[in-house]
Amino acid sequence: MTDNNNHFVHPSSYVDEDVTIGDGTKIWHFCHVQRGASLGRNCSLGQNVNIGNNVKIGNGVRIQNNVSVYEGVVIEDNVFCGPSCVFTNVVAPRAHFPVQGIYAATLIKEGASLGANCTIVCGHTVGRSALIAAGAVVTKDVKAYALMAGVPARQIGWVCECGKRLDEHTLACECGRRYRNTPEGNLVQI
Repeated sequence: MTDNNNHFVHPSSYVDEDVTIGDGTKIWHFCHVQRGASLGRNCSLGQNVNIGNNVKIGNGVRIQNNVSVYEGVVIEDNVFCGPSCVFTNVVAPRAHFPVQGIYAATLIKEGASLGANCTIVCGHTVGRSALIAAGAVVTKDVKAYALMAGVPARQIGWVCECGKRLDEHTLACECGRRYRNTPEGNLVQI
């Protein structure tokens, strides 16, 4: 075990040169954090997590077992990535036509949760505090607070910042937070 600069890296994991790891971050068994990656404070990488070159991860992010976050993906603060969720970074991959560093950008906004075994197809944004159901396949941008499920994923409701499903009529949560629809069809907290 190593505990350097107020973060923890299990001895079975590899951290390349030119990597930034914030205080309080824990990197568990069999992980690889590649060159140029940046992990914020108080993050947790479960077993067998791969963080690609130049990936940016915010503070308080939880990445569960068996997740690969590829170059081109940006994860903001307090995001939850469930076990075996999948990110992609090439729109039309071909083994015999490598893209040589040209990746479609994917942004996971603050507080979003990605369920176990969901897939986020590259080139899309998952909005603030959105919730992607286990096994869903995201093929388009996701609105803030949207509850997405299915293959391909479609919006089936709204969720509160705390993660509970909102009543469709009142847009109020039992935690006390309230929301309203905008003319553009988005949800904002009031």
